[in-house]
Amino acid sequence: MLSFLTARQTGVDDPVRLRRAESTRRVLSLELNHDRDVERIHGNGINTIDIEVIEGRYMLSGGSDGVIVIYDLENNSKKPHYTCKAVCTVGRSSRYVHKFSVETVQWYPHDTGMFVSSSFDKTMKVWDTETLKPAEAFQFEGNVYCHHMSPIARKHSLIAVGTKDPKVQLCDLKSGSRIHILQGHRGEVLSVRWSPRYEHILATASTDSRVRVWDVRRASGSLFTLDQHNGDKSKASSESGTDDRMRLWNSATGENTLVNYGKVVNESRKGVKFTVSRGCSPEFVFVPCGSSVAMYGLHTGELVTMLRGHYNNVDCCEFHTDYQELYSGGKDCNILAWVPVLRQPDNEDEGAGSVKGGAQNAVNPAFEDAWSSDED
Repeated sequence: MLSFLTARQTGVDDPVRLRRAESTRRVLSLELNHDRDVERIHGNGINTIDIEVIEGRYMLSGGSDGVIVIYDLENNSKKPHYTCKAVCTVGRSSRYVHKFSVETVQWYPHDTGMFVSSSFDKTMKVWDTETLKPAEAFQFEGNVYCHHMSPIARKHSLIAVGTKDPKVQLCDLKSGSRIHILQGHRGEVLSVRWSPRYEHILATASTDSRVRVWDVRRASGSLFTLDQHNGDKSKASSESGTDDRMRLWNSATGENTLVNYGKVVNESRKGVKFTVSRGCSPEFVFVPCGSSVAMYGLHTGELVTMLRGHYNNVDCCEFHTDYQELYSGGKDCNILAWVPVLRQPDNEDEGAGSVKGGAQNAVNPAFEDAWSSDED
């Protein structure tokens, strides 16, 4: 790290390289934070969490009990040990609460005054954060597995929705109606995600074992399908269901990069809600794996570490870009915080912070006198 600081000071390196180096160092030192608790509100497993990007302060969670919670992640007490408190809750006593499991929650990308939730009760609701009442509600014919709003869109306000129906639904926030469907899948749509670079590009994944990429401005079918065999037809490519594998694709060509992550266990019929780091070099991917979170090198497939702390299966995780932290939620009804632990060398541990005679040593040994007199 000193070499990066020196290079930055002399003007050899730009600020981005130093920032990436520090972000990478922090991510590689992630550990369960025993000094930070997240208030336990959910009575059933936690399916989904989302951290807003405006301040990076508030987190949404949605559970199998239909409950939605907003947490304040800031340490207002200024004490080493603190609890992230629930600011407000859409609980079972609310007339607007989802009747069944909440599968996805997402903050409106440009304003914390609104968020969106979708549920197995066949609805997607657009909430006013201030009143905790739905400003809009969309009804569907089957269970809603997922939804997503584009983080960069300026020319449209579309929410992509994946349901039990093979057709991908596009809902317009401005008009409050479903305006378009995307046809091409042959099974339930388990995941939808807008491109972080091009606001009209959408990727969708289905139980038909296919990931399709769409340009929603086109009336025709999908642009291309991500094919694990890169065009070579085989029986395996047409089989339905999970193969317990994770793949990295070239989004420009649709080709499988053939990175081998090994077996990624998915014990549910739903998609695995993983997350990717941002600002690191190289980047990392965090994947729920049983009661742990597996951390892989994104481009190498190398298993870096397993983050263990949950008492039951992990269902979701979310990377906090501002602090290179990770939050995970599971069937044990807990949300855990994983934070960078930057250890000091052993010889420094015995320095100014050491305790002697029951009191903290106020003087760093480096500045103490090292000479002795003849009288000693």
